[in-house]
Amino acid sequence: AYERTCRYFCRKTNSVVVCVGYRLAPEHPFPAQFEDCLTATIHFLRTAQDHGVDPSRVVICGDSSGGTLTAAVAQALVNRKDLPKLRAQILIYPFLQCVDLNLPSYQQNERVPILLKERTLVLGMKYVKMDLGIMEELFKGCHVSEDRRLKYQKWVSPDYIPHEFKTRGYKPSPTYLPSKEICEVAESMFDPVFSPLLAEDSVIAQLPETFLLTCEFDVLRDDGLLYKKRLEDHGIKVTWCHLQEGFHGTL
Repeated sequence: AYERTCRYFCRKTNSVVVCVGYRLAPEHPFPAQFEDCLTATIHFLRTAQDHGVDPSRVVICGDSSGGTLTAAVAQALVNRKDLPKLRAQILIYPFLQCVDLNLPSYQQNERVPILLKERTLVLGMKYVKMDLGIMEELFKGCHVSEDRRLKYQKWVSPDYIPHEFKTRGYKPSPTYLPSKEICEVAESMFDPVFSPLLAEDSVIAQLPETFLLTCEFDVLRDDGLLYKKRLEDHGIKVTWCHLQEGFHGTL
């Protein structure tokens, strides 16, 4: 599915392009995909010169769940002193959090193909091997404990989405009490490898220059907008491209 896209990038940017054939879920559950991408990135950073590549000019890139993996790999490498620093990361409509599944973009685009709101959560739950029977509780936010709510509200909130992205209709969601049982089951969803938007400030502050693409008609639009804000708050240079007519899968 991606060979033509990779060849196109290679040709248009005059770059060496490496595509990681990571193991797929649900046969290989989380975090096998992240581990494969991290292993491949480390190997390439160490052997870049064998491929005629300047190790100080390596960029990692991914779209959708590949954008999640890209963000997670970039975060995992920030404290590595034994490797060249990444030159940049490219995140194309990435999935970045599951704290709030009622952000404006989730409400506005819940029925927009190809990534319907429900499908987004089904894919995420299959990835971490969760019972789909608790989906409704996750949409209500019953998986987020009070402690987590307090911690994450400074990073994940509709208050940080600019007003112009709410004009197509947005209603603040009612707050439901957390369920201890659901919170325990959903524990893995708060791992920054699964939800990179939840990484600590000390990690975010060391990330490389970033290109971020969002689409107006995409449930994941606001994940990108919130990550953009976090990066910029820490002085990371962000080039942001927003496709006003775009939808998930536009690439």
